Amino acid sequence: MRPTRRRTRLLLAASAAVAALAVPLGVHVARGADTGTAAEPPTPEPVGSECRTAIEGSRVVAYCHNPYPSTDLVQLHTECARWWDVDADGAAVAVAPGRTVRLEDRCWKEIATAWVSHRPAPL
Repeated sequence: MRPTRRRTRLLLAASAAVAALAVPLGVHVARGADTGTAAEPPTPEPVGSECRTAIEGSRVVAYCHNPYPSTDLVQLHTECARWWDVDADGAAVAVAPGRTVRLEDRCWKEIATAWVSHRPAPL
């Protein structure tokens, strides 16, 4: 056998051995297994006020308390029972951390439903 054929075969065998060792190592590093811990997404901070709504006849009152460290914007929505009575969306009110606000509205006659919507306050 010629020396060039032997060198060619030796080089092919060596490159195959290096590739066989490098592929599992690359997969191991790509999965992050070398750090020992898997990266977990951060848990979101809890937000939002706790609201209690009471309907009595043609009046609705809602108390919203914010136990969390960020300000929450709350808005009272009232749907009146009569078709000719105007439904209303109250103004958005900021509830600071640890504070309670009172929201109220009314219809001419009965109230069909009332609910409070939440959204985070702009920074």
